[in-house]
Amino acid sequence: MQSNFVDYVKIFCKSGHGGAGSAHLHRAKYIPKGGPDGGDGGRGGHIILRGNAQLWTLLALKYSKHNKAENGKPGGKQELTGANGADLYIDVPVGTIAKDEEGNILGEITKDKEEIILLEGGKGGLGNSHFKSSTNQTPRYAQPGLPGKESNFILELKLLGDVGLVGFPNAGKSTLLSAITSAKPKIADYAFTTLIPNLGIVKYRDFQSFVVADIPGIIEGASEGKGLGHRFLRHIERNSVLLFLIPADAKDYYKEYQILVKELQEYNPELNDKDRLIAISKSDLIDKELEEEIRKTFPKNFKLIFISAVTGENLIHLKDELWKLLHQ
Repeated sequence: MQSNFVDYVKIFCKSGHGGAGSAHLHRAKYIPKGGPDGGDGGRGGHIILRGNAQLWTLLALKYSKHNKAENGKPGGKQELTGANGADLYIDVPVGTIAKDEEGNILGEITKDKEEIILLEGGKGGLGNSHFKSSTNQTPRYAQPGLPGKESNFILELKLLGDVGLVGFPNAGKSTLLSAITSAKPKIADYAFTTLIPNLGIVKYRDFQSFVVADIPGIIEGASEGKGLGHRFLRHIERNSVLLFLIPADAKDYYKEYQILVKELQEYNPELNDKDRLIAISKSDLIDKELEEEIRKTFPKNFKLIFISAVTGENLIHLKDELWKLLHQ
């Protein structure tokens, strides 16, 4: 089944042509030589990117890759200016980045209703009334409107989450998300259950909240394109805090953590600067003695939280620690 989550599209855009100016000469019953009265042409429509907080995917643009704004209308007699072409608004989710064909960033939508003009419409031509002079009383020419612009653009969505869940497939990320938020991600006992990023809002003390993002599991080599996680690593760039989940039934806890860190660093070295927290998930499967053994596999300065999304063990403590990191 095809996913409805789309976070990368290429689209073609064309702004409207400017309307032509009018070369009209005024004629009336008692004014046989009224002179030039041609109006200006209207501006062509712009192509405008607009933030829409109700959207969470670029799916609509996957099926609407050609976008064209309206042309400006020509000028009229009696110095009437032609109507501007209607601007074409392209609604995108908050967190969308616009790039040109070479990958250069043109702008970023960071809030609802924010706008970025991708292409300006062509300017309308001047009517012949502008060209009247003492030496040219009846100019019979006017300017044509300027043509619109056209170009291809890349739109890339990076989800806006406060905390990003990082872990191997089946580390318990989706189970944790469903336990601490109202999100309903797919949960099953096989690898790559999560095929698309999921967002959930964690309700915290005193009616406060923060957003947690769960991306598909990362495997070794993800930064080079292996597995599914590489497609969604860009979303982690938006998170303020990274929560690393290592399952209690892992073979080598610290090695798993090192592999995850390595993949993030190779994808984007700046991810190394983000605050992070390590949680050992599925801790209902182990006893206190094994917990101590797991702690010893990590360097002494590492803080571990043992949690269970099934029993609820330490989930409140986890929220407290995440909140501290978000607001320190």
